[in-house]
Amino acid sequence: MQIALKIDVDTLRGTREGVPALVRALQQAGAGATFLFSLGPDRTGRAIRRVFRKGFIGKVSRTSVLEHYGLRTLLYGTLLPAPDISARAGDQMRAVRDAGFEVGIHCYDHVTWQDFVARRDAEWTARQMRLAAGRFQAVFGAAAQTHGAAGWQMNDAALALEEAFGFAYASDTRGSGPFVPLIGNRRSRVPQLPTTLPTLDELIGLDGVTAENVHQVLLDRTHARGNDPQVFTLHAELEGMKLLPVLVRLLAGWLAQGHELVSMATLCGTLDVTALPACAVVEGTVPGRSGSLACQQA
Repeated sequence: MQIALKIDVDTLRGTREGVPALVRALQQAGAGATFLFSLGPDRTGRAIRRVFRKGFIGKVSRTSVLEHYGLRTLLYGTLLPAPDISARAGDQMRAVRDAGFEVGIHCYDHVTWQDFVARRDAEWTARQMRLAAGRFQAVFGAAAQTHGAAGWQMNDAALALEEAFGFAYASDTRGSGPFVPLIGNRRSRVPQLPTTLPTLDELIGLDGVTAENVHQVLLDRTHARGNDPQVFTLHAELEGMKLLPVLVRLLAGWLAQGHELVSMATLCGTLDVTALPACAVVEGTVPGRSGSLACQQA
């Protein structure tokens, strides 16, 4: 079975500190992965608006947001100016590509996309995606081939724009397996590789799961799922920092189970896109995560 590793990079600190640590860990494990970068301002502090969202307080108390992100990051965009991530950490981004890993777009402004895209119109959405695509081109000297939405938040306009931007595939959703999104009544040209496995922060703190045993919970799930391909999302700010030892144990366990750890592009290359099911993208929920997410309709 192939497990595609999708790495969301949300912040300046995650880009500078978490990403290099992840590159080293992945190289030591002989694993492929796809790094998706936030390319514009780091306004992490504005995420405080989510305090009234159902389940948000419980999640941040379980996963120790201050400990993982650091006080300075949690003040960006409020009491501290929002730093420009790609302007200040472009070298770290290019180093990922130069190390042989796939790179793509996460977003331009993470907090703005995650908090607003679900209820914004096509013009607003296009502007955000153009900003992200432009920054990616400026950093890497080439157009991005993939997109993975911040916070698994999307709208119909964004799905259609992925075709216009020429993405080979995208990973914006949660679901059970690769599919082609329905845009209106037609099949999109851009297949979706949804996140199929729970993230570490969705598991830790619930049902007796701790940082010490969470890797075994995931290993049990992949063992039970046979040969179906999976997508696992991790974050530079979590698995690239305090939870790095957890990731190392998890990678070793997956390799011991006989799984191949690959980039999303590698996984996509094994698929017959014409044979993939066509599914609507709908609002849904995921255990352990607050709010509604873009999900593959069953």
